[in-house]
Amino acid sequence: MLPDVMEDYLNYVQVDRGLSKNTITAYRQDLTNFCAFLKKNQKTWRQVDHQVVLAFLNQLRLEKRANTSVARMVTSLRKCFAYLKNEGLIEHDPMLNIKPPKKAEHLPAVLSVEEVDLLLEAPDVSTPLGLRTRALLEVLYATGLRVSELINLKLDDLHLDLGLIQTLGKGDKERIVPIGEVAVDWINRYLQSARPTLVKSQRTVTLFVNDHGRSLSRQGVWQLIKKLVAQAGIKKDVSPHTLRHSFATHILENGADLRIVQELLGHADISTTQIYTHISKKRLSQVYDQFHPRA
Repeated sequence: MLPDVMEDYLNYVQVDRGLSKNTITAYRQDLTNFCAFLKKNQKTWRQVDHQVVLAFLNQLRLEKRANTSVARMVTSLRKCFAYLKNEGLIEHDPMLNIKPPKKAEHLPAVLSVEEVDLLLEAPDVSTPLGLRTRALLEVLYATGLRVSELINLKLDDLHLDLGLIQTLGKGDKERIVPIGEVAVDWINRYLQSARPTLVKSQRTVTLFVNDHGRSLSRQGVWQLIKKLVAQAGIKKDVSPHTLRHSFATHILENGADLRIVQELLGHADISTTQIYTHISKKRLSQVYDQFHPRA
């Protein structure tokens, strides 16, 4: 159980800062782990100093936590104690000069255009569920939506006559995303031929539904894609996010401006988008090595 001041902090970042539920959940988990460490060492949040924080981070390293997990923990604690300091609840911020571990450079998996085609063609579109899955995959690749954005799409979010989809991203930030004619065609086929069969008499407002006519879950989409990847004979480690990575990489390779890609993906900071330039340069080197006679 968290102290009241930390509950106040979480309420502040949710209400005043508008952070997403997933971010709040991550912050809560980090703070809960930290408070468990304090309790074990007979400390209160008021007694936290530089040495206590270092001891906690060292404990995480002894537990062989990934650098990304430790870095996120540092961020969670830094924001929380900055809030406590600003509110006058503590005199000194124990997170000053605490640096997160360096993150190992990790480029996300990206499918080639040929692999995307194989994946998109894997569902059996002669069945209602297959037609739904084909439309779902086409939307993911055409828009670069996060899986959480995909499963929360509602019928009212579609503006297919304009070639647009409305979505709520991280922090409940709304954005309008263009969608190509191919994806629009598959959505229309799904809406006309498959969705009524799956929904039956239920009043479901979400666009994509499962075989019971209810909203899809993140886990459901993940399992679905894993199955289709194996069926298509693709050997890469693919998740729903892989189609988002592939979307961004392919449009960059075809000349899109980085700022445009940032807007399409809904990134608050362009530095998040810049990882795709590394992927594109890697791809450029591969093409050079393969086709240049003196490579």
